[in-house]
Amino acid sequence: MTARVLEWALNELRQQRRVVVATVLSTSGSVPGKTGARLAMSSSEHWVGTVGGAGLEFKVLHRCTELLAGTHEVKAEVTTYGLNKGAKGFEVTPLNSLCGGRVTISLEVMLPMPHVFIMGGGHCGEALAECLDRLEWSYSVHDTRPEFVSIEKYPAAVERSSASVEAYFAEESNASLQRFSDVLLLGHDWEEDQARLLALLSRAHEAGATLDGVEAPRIGVIGSRSKWQAFEAVCLEEGLPASLLEQVVCPIGLNIGAQTPQEIAVAVVAQIMAAHKGATPNEPNWRQG
Repeated sequence: MTARVLEWALNELRQQRRVVVATVLSTSGSVPGKTGARLAMSSSEHWVGTVGGAGLEFKVLHRCTELLAGTHEVKAEVTTYGLNKGAKGFEVTPLNSLCGGRVTISLEVMLPMPHVFIMGGGHCGEALAECLDRLEWSYSVHDTRPEFVSIEKYPAAVERSSASVEAYFAEESNASLQRFSDVLLLGHDWEEDQARLLALLSRAHEAGATLDGVEAPRIGVIGSRSKWQAFEAVCLEEGLPASLLEQVVCPIGLNIGAQTPQEIAVAVVAQIMAAHKGATPNEPNWRQG
């Protein structure tokens, strides 16, 4: 059971879904679940496993839902439940139960690590991959030129594709694209990047999704203001809503004066990290030091 729960949780994380894992740490007396029992719930609202059933499990599942909803800043907690409505003791949560024992359960919120899709395997793509490797984040790469997605250039890529833009997206839906936290359009050909953008936004629009890395991957485009204005005009002509276009980041990267591919990679990765952590880059980080 434990292996199945953990395997399920890891797969949910790979799909960019948050997960809460509940584990029975210790028990005393008569309890429905034994030490080591686990359940996991993801932000898809599905769950697997058990911590023993009955009112205890209902209480734990409710708390998992609260943590996944982001209504609390807690990322991990330990609670001892007394399985009797009259249970007493230091930091014991009583339950309306006749079991009479006690059970201590940990809840841990697990956040998926970014999986960045580099669409364009040139100099900036290579520099980004090097940064992502150092952070131990996952990345995949697409370029219509096979030599720019080689294993030599991208040894740690999860996926490599040199299909045409049309062929690639023919096999993808908004749901399948959610395995990526971010999609970066870095193509050598502006027409390819425009086609990629249209495909990504069309799928998100059809699904009624927002580009928040949860409902659909965040999208970033490298390029100038004039390039983006041209892309924007084409997307609006295709019937895509302005509200969706406003969520696309162009140009990508924090404004740190980056010029070289390596500097651009630092700026882009920092921007992704800020989005992933829910941080505002210009605010002081009082947790440091």
